[in-house]
Amino acid sequence: MTEVQNDSGQAPETAPAAPAPAAAPRGGTEVSEEVIEKIAGTAARSVPGVADLGGDVARFFNTVLDKVGLDEVGDAGRGVSAEVKGTSATIRIVLVIAAGHVVQEVTEAVRASVIEAVEKYGLTVTEVNVKVDDIELNAPPAAGA
Repeated sequence: MTEVQNDSGQAPETAPAAPAPAAAPRGGTEVSEEVIEKIAGTAARSVPGVADLGGDVARFFNTVLDKVGLDEVGDAGRGVSAEVKGTSATIRIVLVIAAGHVVQEVTEAVRASVIEAVEKYGLTVTEVNVKVDDIELNAPPAAGA
């Protein structure tokens, strides 16, 4: 506390001390694009009507990897690309829609699911662009059918 004498020359008053400076950050945090792609891919796959993610070439290579026993290689982020700048992310998703589903409804649900999932991790999603690359006509029958 600092004593301050007022203009009338009367007894000094006690002035409040200046607030302590905020602690300086001791490092930064960076979230990789791969992490965002995995989060977004998982969220997109959970939407009813999404049969698969990725374009024709990505799905072809994934089939080859599956046949040689590398089932999980490349699956997590396939069909998803992200660009992260600071705490903002722009995401692009390429998907295969299941026959019988309305494209607009599925893509809007994918967009909402991806935004919600990524923003739970503290980032801001600036946009989610969805491309429907194919339609799956021969979907496997539902369980119990």
